[in-house]
Amino acid sequence: MSEANGRGREETEDERADRQWSELLQELRVAQTGVQILFGFLLAVVFQPRFADLSAVDRDIYVVTVVLGSATVAALIGPVTYHRLLTGRRMKPETVIWASRMTVLGLVLLFLTMCSTLLLIMRVALHNTFALWLVGGIALWFLACWFIFPVWALARGRSGPRADEEPAEGPSVGTKETGTKETGTKA
Repeated sequence: MSEANGRGREETEDERADRQWSELLQELRVAQTGVQILFGFLLAVVFQPRFADLSAVDRDIYVVTVVLGSATVAALIGPVTYHRLLTGRRMKPETVIWASRMTVLGLVLLFLTMCSTLLLIMRVALHNTFALWLVGGIALWFLACWFIFPVWALARGRSGPRADEEPAEGPSVGTKETGTKETGTKA
C-alpha cells in the first residue's frame, strides 16, 4: 500500500526511487548527448593540420580541455554503470542518491569543459585578450542558467522539505503568498 507522505504524492520509498530514477535518466540523456558531441569534437582537433600551429599555451589549454572532457564523460555515464551493477540488490534509493550526485559533479565538470573549450576557440579565433572577456561573460551565463536561476527559484519558492525528504514534524506550514506561518488554529 502507498503511504501518505505529506508532499502531495502518495508513493512508497521504492515508487519514489523509481520515479526519481526515471527523471534522472531523462536529464542524463540530454547531458550525455551534448557531452559526447563535444568530446568527439575535442578528440578530432588534434588531428587537424592547424593544430601544429597552436602556441604552447593553446596546446596546454587543449590538454586540460580533453582531460576535463574525459572526466565529464565518466561522471555523466557513471550513473548508468552504477545502476547496472546494483540492479536487483534492493538498493534503488541509494543508487538514485549517488547517481544524482555524480550527475551534479558531471554538470560542474561540463561547465569547466565548456569554458575551457570556449577559451581555446576564442584564443585561436581572436588572438587577443578580448577572448578572455567573452569566455568570462559566457561562463557567467552558464552559471546563471545552470545554477543561479535554480537556486533563486528555490529561495523564492515554498520553504519546505525536498520532495525526497521526510516532511518536518508539527502543524506549521509555510505559505507562499504571505511568507507567514500557519499554525493550524484560527484567530
